[in-house]
Order: sequence, then structure tokens, then C-alpha cells
Amino acid sequence: MKTKETEDRRCIVTGESKDKDGLLRFTMVDGGLIVPDLNKKLAGRGVFVSNSKQILAEAVKKNCFGKATKGKGRPCPDLVNMVEALLKKNGLSMINLARKAGCLVCGFEKVKEALAKNKVAFILEAEDAGADGHQKMTELSKGMEMVEVYSIEELDKALDKVNTVHIAFLKSDMAKAVYWELKRYEQFLNS
Repeated sequence: MKTKETEDRRCIVTGESKDKDGLLRFTMVDGGLIVPDLNKKLAGRGVFVSNSKQILAEAVKKNCFGKATKGKGRPCPDLVNMVEALLKKNGLSMINLARKAGCLVCGFEKVKEALAKNKVAFILEAEDAGADGHQKMTELSKGMEMVEVYSIEELDKALDKVNTVHIAFLKSDMAKAVYWELKRYEQFLNS
């Protein structure tokens, strides 16, 4: 039985009903401006779009926000890039939070050790990692999922480290939260 918290919502572009976690929420603020509400905490009636950069761009281009709000709402300038930047920032913030909580290890050797002890939930690899390092990590991880959405430079800044290529997230609730945030960003970029 669905409760109010688990009800599906409909994408204003595709018309598909999806769980709220598969959608991006937007709300209208004073003056009719439509803004992203990625944490789903702003007041007001939500307007939902599939978690896809392409579909969000289509929503802006076809004035779907205006139609969904009966002509009252208009997207804020550069909405697609704003959402992308927010999703990227949220993911990097979660990585840093996991570091502070002691739920990750960085560096090839430390990741290798954590994998040997079966402590790893998933691996984050810099998207600009070298082919040889990627191949070695793929062999070590034995098919474990590797997420690749940030550059070495972005990971260095998030963790205040140098040359961050491989990060292993240790099995924990924190790892699940980070994974969800990273996959949300990855889905936005690739759908």
C-alpha cells in the first residue's frame, strides 16, 4: 500500500510516473520563478522532471514548467546548468562527509587492502584515471561497481588531497547515501 511519502509522481515532460527518488523536484517561489528543490524541502507544490539533463533541457525549451503551473511559473535562468552544478556539489559534499566519518580510504594500496578484507561497498575512480591504473583496479575489484563522475582535480579539492584517483567506500549506511547521491548525478549526466 502506498503512503503519501512513497507515492509516485509524474514527470511533466514524459508523463511517466516514477518514484520521487527518480525525479528532480522543482518549486515556484515568489514572483513565479521555478527553482530546483533537490532535497525536496522547499514549501509549495512540487513540479517533477525525470532525472535527466536532456529531459530537463526539453522541459525548459518546451515551456513545460509554465504549462504545469498554469502559466504562473517560469524557469530561472540557466536552470539546466544550475541543476548540474548542484548535483555535482551534493556528490562532492557527500564524499567529503564520508571522509570526515572515516567511511572511505584513498589511494591504490589502501583500496587494494580494503578490497582484500572485503570491506568495500563500491569504488569511486577519477574519470581521468590512467588506463593502466584503471585496468589494475578493475582486476582487483573483481566486477565490483566503479563510479566515474569526477576528475582527479575535483576529488583533490573535495578531499583536500593530491592525486586522488581511487576511493573505496567502506560498507556502511554512509556508503549507501554517498552511492545514491553519486548515481543520481551520473544518471542526470547520462540519461
